Amino acid sequence: MTVKEHYDNHLGNFYSWFTGDFDKNKNSFREMCINHDIKPYGLGYAIDLGAGHGIQSIALAELGFKVKSIDFNKQLIDDLKSRIINLPIEVIGDDLKNIGQYSKPQPELAVCCGDTLSHLGSFSEVVKLIEDSFELLISNGRLIFTFRDYSMELVDTDRFIHVKSDPQRILTCFIEYFEDRVRVTDLLHEFEDNRWIQKISSYYKTRISRNFVLKSLKDSGFTINFDNLENGMVTIIGQKIG
Repeated sequence: MTVKEHYDNHLGNFYSWFTGDFDKNKNSFREMCINHDIKPYGLGYAIDLGAGHGIQSIALAELGFKVKSIDFNKQLIDDLKSRIINLPIEVIGDDLKNIGQYSKPQPELAVCCGDTLSHLGSFSEVVKLIEDSFELLISNGRLIFTFRDYSMELVDTDRFIHVKSDPQRILTCFIEYFEDRVRVTDLLHEFEDNRWIQKISSYYKTRISRNFVLKSLKDSGFTINFDNLENGMVTIIGQKIG
């Protein structure tokens, strides 16, 4: 199953639930931006790649950016649209690989957060997105990535990850490792009509690592302003100097 099919037929139906408190996540990203002096200058355009239901887009708009939010999943796009409420956000249904089509007006910030970067189909597609982002940004523009580092392989029962549960739902993720990709199986149990119903879907992610992304950013011309690994999640801020 492709990433889009997985989201359209399975994950998109409960994505907003398992990602947790929207305002808490939005405020956390907003605070991170403030701490790194990420704010509008010049025309103040930003692009959110794989915007999902809008955690980053809403935060950036609240900081004063004019945001283009790109995602391919209708459920998440509809959720994002319901949250805009007069904020300067343009929602676009498209694949983030088409970033080059959104160069006008030229953004000063691009973000690709969550684990969206690994949704690209290969290492070469990741490199291409980084190269396209460099070309897209204005001089001194910045790029923010967050993603999971898959370089360390989980083994045995550690491959089963409890994601979230409540009285009506239980979400477990199972990860299988291959040389250049991982297969992720999302197992959802929902309590319906006095019984538990199991819903399962699998898809592949590219097995990216912190070192690979850092090298690709530097090779493409980015200067690294910030690089952090915490609980398996990487945050990198790159800048197009000059």
